[in-house]
Amino acid sequence: MKIANIDLGPRPVLLAPMEDVTDPAFRLMCKRFGADMVYTEFVSADALIRSVSKTEQKLNISDEERPVAIQIYGRDTATMVEAARIVEQARPDILDLNFGCPVKRVAGKGAGAGMLQNIPLMLEITRSVVDAVKIPVTVKTRLGWDADHKIIVSLAEQLQDCGISALTIHGRTRAQMYTGEADWTLIGEVKKNPRMHIPIIGNGDVTTPQRARECFEQYGVDAIMIGRASFGRPWIFKEVKHYLETGEELPALTPQWCMDVLRQEVEDSVNLLDERRGILHVRRHLAASPVFKGLPNFRDTRIAMLRAETKEELYLIFDDIRQRFFS
Repeated sequence: MKIANIDLGPRPVLLAPMEDVTDPAFRLMCKRFGADMVYTEFVSADALIRSVSKTEQKLNISDEERPVAIQIYGRDTATMVEAARIVEQARPDILDLNFGCPVKRVAGKGAGAGMLQNIPLMLEITRSVVDAVKIPVTVKTRLGWDADHKIIVSLAEQLQDCGISALTIHGRTRAQMYTGEADWTLIGEVKKNPRMHIPIIGNGDVTTPQRARECFEQYGVDAIMIGRASFGRPWIFKEVKHYLETGEELPALTPQWCMDVLRQEVEDSVNLLDERRGILHVRRHLAASPVFKGLPNFRDTRIAMLRAETKEELYLIFDDIRQRFFS
């Protein structure tokens, strides 16, 4: 599968853009485990053109993580165009437009999934950004605003006509947020539309290698994108890629091996930021890890993990978990 001239190989598996999740350390870890392309945290166009330092830092990418996409969101054309030109200077492989974020502070102000209530503006922004930069422009969006306005089949054609190089569809409406099950049937309809010629990337509830293959085979998508299932489980890319390539499940990863990966995730996060911010960033990943799912009487340990403030505290908790459950 190719996005413009970027060859991602057969049946690529991508890391979704996620706020407070897909920082450089996490992107590189997912890349090492087999992610074919990674996305930055989403970047506010308004903050970027105002040179907000924390936002500018989100443009930091490295050659080791290529191909990498930088994603921006905003609610007016001039700001998005100016932000797109700034992003282009950071030399990502792809510029992605976020028309899918459902959270109130984004969608409630008309940006992200809020654009699904103003399709003419969405198309104007898309067309203007495509014209303003030389790098490939892609879009990520949802099925529609709510169950009564699932417009993605016609919207996909309109976005393609604006000149985008690929389209990612999350199989939920904005009203659903992240509840219920992702509906891939409309993603499949978009892919089967004979007028569509750009790659279609499916997103939503890809949590197992078996589901990943099913999405390729049943809905015909060109790529899949994994988001929340990577929390505390960056090795999901290793599991999925192995299954797609061999048709067999990867031999079970030992809890000790997984714990070592989580420990490295802590180290990488702290090295990227500093101890205080690195721990704040990573500890919710750890608490959500499937490694700990089903462990008896684990609630207090999970709370302790979420409250830890230093590496030493976390590593003591890790050592306790190993002794109690995995020795």
